[in-house]
Amino acid sequence: MALAGEAKRQVVVGNQVHKSDTGSPEVQIALLSSRIAELTQHFKTHKKDHSSRRGLLSLVAKRRRLLTYLKVNNPDRYKAVLTKLSIRH
Repeated sequence: MALAGEAKRQVVVGNQVHKSDTGSPEVQIALLSSRIAELTQHFKTHKKDHSSRRGLLSLVAKRRRLLTYLKVNNPDRYKAVLTKLSIRH
């Protein structure tokens, strides 16, 4: 299940680069990270849900590609995203 409307709005507002930003890499990575966290919690109780696990792997791969893009094009923003979202401790 996707993020609820208000939760998604809070994630977007917390990671916007400018006022009307909804699609920057930072926002996309934040949305994917919150969805990945939800699915991780889901798998603690539903260990045999393999179809959703495939979706989780897809989300992780998409987030990795976005992080690589950001790392190549703007290393400062990349480091800021990693520290803000606590990715790759």
